[in-house]
Amino acid sequence: MARFQDKVAAITGGGSGIGKETARRLVAEGAKVVINGRDKAKLEAAAREIDPTGRSVVVSAGDIADPATGAALVDRVVETFGKLDILVNNAGVFNPKPFLDLSEADYDWYLDTILKGKFFTAQAAAKAMKATGGVIVQTGSMWAIQAIGATPSAAYSAANAGVHAMVRNLAIELAPHKIRINAVAPAVVETPVYGTFLSPDEVASVLPTFDAFHPLGRNGQPGDVAEAILFLASDDASWITGTVLPVDGGVTAGRQ
Repeated sequence: MARFQDKVAAITGGGSGIGKETARRLVAEGAKVVINGRDKAKLEAAAREIDPTGRSVVVSAGDIADPATGAALVDRVVETFGKLDILVNNAGVFNPKPFLDLSEADYDWYLDTILKGKFFTAQAAAKAMKATGGVIVQTGSMWAIQAIGATPSAAYSAANAGVHAMVRNLAIELAPHKIRINAVAPAVVETPVYGTFLSPDEVASVLPTFDAFHPLGRNGQPGDVAEAILFLASDDASWITGTVLPVDGGVTAGRQ
């Protein structure tokens, strides 16, 4: 039997990159999935690509920075598929900018999307899982563990450090309800997020320069992180909670 047969999952940031690849793999292993993101057209295109029949993937559009969006996502999942087993709290934003240049609007953008968004979506999911148990997997960041001079990101890193701390706290609070929560902390992963602040030509020239930054000699791909998320979401990880798993090509281990 597939690992996720008869399981139901919600994925924020599910329209592209890590979230979309996670959705694809969950569906391939038997799950029903509701994907969230800000761009409804992009979500619908991703849903059609993953499941042309429309039976296994449903969309729920909205900005996760608004707690009502997370609540609506959970409601959509339960109304459509009858329950919620897995939340993949993956939505995030990234745009390196020096600390001395960061505005209050920049700060709010990171904290609201990354930390507030994951906090209240996890809360909505936990309420739905309280009676039956479940699993939450957050996408954190290697930048919350180490600072990288080439990509100044104080507010982004602080927000993700909050996500990591949330994982440890919720692991304790939610354990009595048989809800597990963990996070992955990726290093440089080649996803469309870089296209939000670099031109296509810049992405093509800049991203390869980070290959050597990783001891294993290459940037991550969405599938590298999706596979770690699936492990943490599966029964194979049934005795793991409160953990932040670096998925980083060896970066946090040290330097050559």
